[in-house]
Amino acid sequence: MATLSLAMLLASLGTSIANIALPTLAAAFSAPFAQVQAVVVAYLAALTISVIAAGRLGDRYGLKPSLVAGLIVFAAASLFCAMAPNLWWLIGARSLQGIGAAFLMTLAMALMRQTANEARVGRAMGLLGTVSALGTALGPTLGGALIPLTGWRGIFWVQVPLAVLALTLAVTTLPNERAKAKTTRGRLLTAIDRALVSNLVANVLVAAVMMTTLVVGPFYLGLGLGLEARTVGLVMAVGPLISILSGMPSGRLVDAWGSHRVLATGLVLLMAGAFLLAFVPNMAGVAGYVLAIVVLTPGYQLFQAANNTAALADVPGESRGTVSGALNLSRNIGLIAGASLMGAVFAFGAGTEDIAGASAQEIAAGMRLTFLAAGGMMLVAIVASFGRRKPAVQGR
Repeated sequence: MATLSLAMLLASLGTSIANIALPTLAAAFSAPFAQVQAVVVAYLAALTISVIAAGRLGDRYGLKPSLVAGLIVFAAASLFCAMAPNLWWLIGARSLQGIGAAFLMTLAMALMRQTANEARVGRAMGLLGTVSALGTALGPTLGGALIPLTGWRGIFWVQVPLAVLALTLAVTTLPNERAKAKTTRGRLLTAIDRALVSNLVANVLVAAVMMTTLVVGPFYLGLGLGLEARTVGLVMAVGPLISILSGMPSGRLVDAWGSHRVLATGLVLLMAGAFLLAFVPNMAGVAGYVLAIVVLTPGYQLFQAANNTAALADVPGESRGTVSGALNLSRNIGLIAGASLMGAVFAFGAGTEDIAGASAQEIAAGMRLTFLAAGGMMLVAIVASFGRRKPAVQGR
């Protein structure tokens, strides 16, 4: 579990640690911000594109060998990033790092399901949720501490020994196995995709709502409520902190109550939190915003632990990598949709494309419309998850 948690930590750390270095990179390479942004986008795009392939390779050649290969790629890519002589080299190395991260994120989940005791599967999934949230939250903090001391290269150098440690642990501690190919594999995967449609749809919608809080939140707190940047950062840290603290308890609840009940509870909390964000902050300011986040964020961790557990529960061992890849792909699609489509909803609600110059009233209107839409999306997720009985997956 420690090995797989470290692999997940590396993948999520790679997602967030480079963001804080963008201004430094722009100055170091004398490049416009649009070009420097590619350092972040290349990683996310490569990760998103590669998750299904990573899962399929894991199913075909074995989860452990594929994870080891992914760790080698991630470690080498981190080294290439740290030694990059120019911006385009760095962007290419970040793409390679994203491919490695796809193997880490996807196969860590599949291996955790494979190795966890049946009575503790929910707890194992909750642990991965905690570690993922920790890595995402740790990235900006660690990067902010390293850049003044080591320059931008330090944020990549630090990932090299961590990847080597994870690689060593993976080789020495994970059980040896090799997936067995089956003649019915194609038909089996088709039956699994049909059975898991509701899990994947809900995953897209939930991820979009969570990304919306990260995109819209700073605008509302800074421009709508007039908070200073430091205060905005403190308020925005509430969500990741709650995410870290609620991951393991969420997994325990899945083991105790079953994934069905916990999934329903998580989606209801997400819907309630979204509707609270639509109205309460405009009435109660920062306190209202924090209250809504306190409701919404545990719902996310409950949903993640229950949805991942349910999706992988009846999947044959030779297909777990592919299903894990599909879960990660749907999550990434949701993150992209939250950053783009929901950002457009926010601008539409505010009545202006120039958000930076919008009035507090316009920002509040955008906030209200955005999270009314988010609450509606959670209602759709509830219907998708519980509106019909899922077909059974045969062939285990």
